[in-house]
Amino acid sequence: MSKAESKIEIEAISAVTFVTRKMQESVKFYSALGFSLAQGGEEATFSTFRVGAQYLNLSIEPGGRTKSEGQDSWGRIIFYVGDVDDIYARAVRADLEPSFSPRNAIWRERYFHILDPDGNEVSFARRISTTTGK
Repeated sequence: MSKAESKIEIEAISAVTFVTRKMQESVKFYSALGFSLAQGGEEATFSTFRVGAQYLNLSIEPGGRTKSEGQDSWGRIIFYVGDVDDIYARAVRADLEPSFSPRNAIWRERYFHILDPDGNEVSFARRISTTTGK
């Protein structure tokens, strides 16, 4: 970095965008988990859900490959929530299939993973107290 360049501080993630070929299924999936739809919807080509002060976007991209269509694994998105077990129960009630039931990790988080309709891995987590375990 030259003296003329100043260090840029990255402040926050504004949004994450997933490519989808199944907008109707994806909107139903995220709505069933409690996400709040801000714009778009089941018939739209672009939908936005509020995630705190940030956003989760779903976009239909002509020619775009989704994870379920052979795209290489990229990782997962992790959402911190107030109650991991409540989100898990919502998923089960909506006949969604989490990868496993909520568990406590050695890094002091309670979490579970679930795949969205396009194969994107979504995780819900919450820091856990060392005294209560939740």
